Formats: sequence, C-alpha cells, structure tokens
Amino acid sequence: MKVLFTFYIPSGGVETLNKLRCESLQRSGIECHVLYLMPGGSGSQNKTNFPVFISSIDEEIKEVLETHNYDAIIVTSDYLLLKRLRELGYGGILIYESQGLGKRSHAEDLIKDAIPYFRSYCNAVLIPPTDHLLELFIEICPWLHRYVIPNIVDVQSFQHIPAEPPADPVIAWVGRLESNKNWREYLRIAHQIRLHKPNLHLWMFHDPELATEDQKQPFQEELQNLGLNDRLSTFTNIPNHVMPIYYSSIANSGGFLLSTSITEGFGYAVAEAICCTCPVLSTDSDGVRSFIVHNISGKFYPLGNIETAVNEGLELMNNMPLRNALRQQGRNYMVTRYGTEKYAQSFREMMNSFAIF
Repeated sequence: MKVLFTFYIPSGGVETLNKLRCESLQRSGIECHVLYLMPGGSGSQNKTNFPVFISSIDEEIKEVLETHNYDAIIVTSDYLLLKRLRELGYGGILIYESQGLGKRSHAEDLIKDAIPYFRSYCNAVLIPPTDHLLELFIEICPWLHRYVIPNIVDVQSFQHIPAEPPADPVIAWVGRLESNKNWREYLRIAHQIRLHKPNLHLWMFHDPELATEDQKQPFQEELQNLGLNDRLSTFTNIPNHVMPIYYSSIANSGGFLLSTSITEGFGYAVAEAICCTCPVLSTDSDGVRSFIVHNISGKFYPLGNIETAVNEGLELMNNMPLRNALRQQGRNYMVTRYGTEKYAQSFREMMNSFAIF
C-alpha cells in the first residue's frame, strides 16, 4: 500500500501531522510520501525518513504520480487540487482532508465552495474529531462519506526537559499573525497580567513568511501602545523537534502557554505543550476540547473575556498545588489518549474500506 499526502507548504500543524503519521504508517507497512506545493516554512528544517516532493508544476506533479502509482492520495485543505490531480491522470482513491480551515464561518464558506469538487473528484472526507467540522460536513455534504480519525501527538519526543529555568516568568504564544489566531488578545491579556507580575516576559513563536500583510503594522502598533516592546522575544522558524526545550523552559519559568485562537481544528502547539508539562490557558476553540479538560489537564477562558483570562492565568502562576496537578494530569491525559499505533490502525481500516490492502 502506497499513499501520498499533499498540502500547500511545509509549516504549522499539518506539517507536524504529516511527519508523525508518515513515520507511524510506515512502521505498520504503509509506504508514505508527501507533496508540498510551495517551499519555505519552518517545517523545511525538519528531517524526514520518507520522500518529500516540493513542486507546483503540473509536469513535475504528473511525473510523481506516474512514477509511484499511489493507491490513495489525501489532499489536505486545498480542494482545488482534487480537480488538478484528476486532470493530471490520477484515477485512484482521492480523499479530502479537512484541517486548518480557520474560523467556522470561513470553513463553512470553503466547504460550500468546494461542493462541485467533492461531487466530481472526491471519494471521501477525512476529519479530526472536531465538532464544527463534523457538523458542517453532515449539513452541507450529507452524501460524502466521512472518516473521523484523531490526529497523532508525539508523546515520546514531547516530554519535559529539566534545565535551568529562565529568571522571570514567561507567557508564550504560538501561531501566525492572522485574525483567527487572535494575537491581539494575547497581547492584551499579557499586558494585564504584567500589572501583577512586573517581571513578566512574552515569547512569541511564529513564521513571518505566513504572516498576513494586513496584520503586521497593527501588531507593531498594539505592541507599542501596550508598552510591551521591551518584554517581547520573538522566535521564528524553530524546528518542531526543538520545541520541547522551549515548552519545558516556559513551564520551568512559572509561566504558561496562552492560546487565543477563535477556532482550531486541532491545536498542535497546545497539545505538544501539555505533553511537556507546560501549563496551558486556552479559548474554547473547539479542536482543543480533545485534550483540555478545565482544571484537569489545562484551563479554558471565554473568548474575548480579558478579565477572566487574567484571573485564570494568575491562578495558574500562583496556585502551586493546582499548577503542579495540571502539569502531571495533562501529561498523563495525552499519553493515555494519543498514540501512533491507534492512528495507523484507523487509517488502515479506512484504506481497507476502499478495498486497498
């Protein structure tokens, strides 16, 4: 069995997912390749033990298809590629994967726009157990067969790494400078917490190549208005395998990871931080419900409610018995629920349903 996964660019949660699942599936005897349409992104620094192609040229993509004769192709997010692959001669199983579609309203618009492509070129849809995505596909595309498989989290590589803690507490944020990631709320919450913690530092992990142009200037202005310039450290294009060091440092500092997203399909950064026993405070952005249980494995706050977020964040920093319990319970929660073997079994069952063995 040979499968190809496709996405726009080697960056973010989808790049992490592709790396983890290809490694897992290959251990179970499924040969995996990945095609990215564009170069760049932090994921280009991550080493892989499977073939990765980067091209948006029809002739080169066609050569890959004809050379490897894939049993199935999983097309992540880019529904236009479904038609393109069929026109390039691919006649096998074509599965659309819904990941990283952003806000619910954006996901709804995209799915509606994709209806003709799903009808004409697609055999099924693959989604994580994210409520709003499942609801949208049931409502908009009731005829399209659905497979729901939880994403993989690398609980072995993402563990706490003991080290000398930073001198001051850190509130960290991981994402892109775009509206759905809601960076503005992160800055405003951190600004308020700093009134209680004057020595607070801010760490932001983002990929400048993926920042939207209309967000760059407002970001700098907000940073200036809140007086946070001297508090902020920006980390760009950090390879995924290095992140456990940073998550552990955040945990050791007495701080936490803050996720302010409006909607998440899964939320890899939050899941990986929990694996490293880094406390997390997050909006209830749907996908993170898979692994955050309030005051058990992490904390939620209502989107837009700065006051509640500040109170929850301060409790994470000041209430040491609760903090220590969340750190250990969060790690245990991830270990017991997310494993590579479970993904491989579910993926193979999906392939077998198409008579691919």
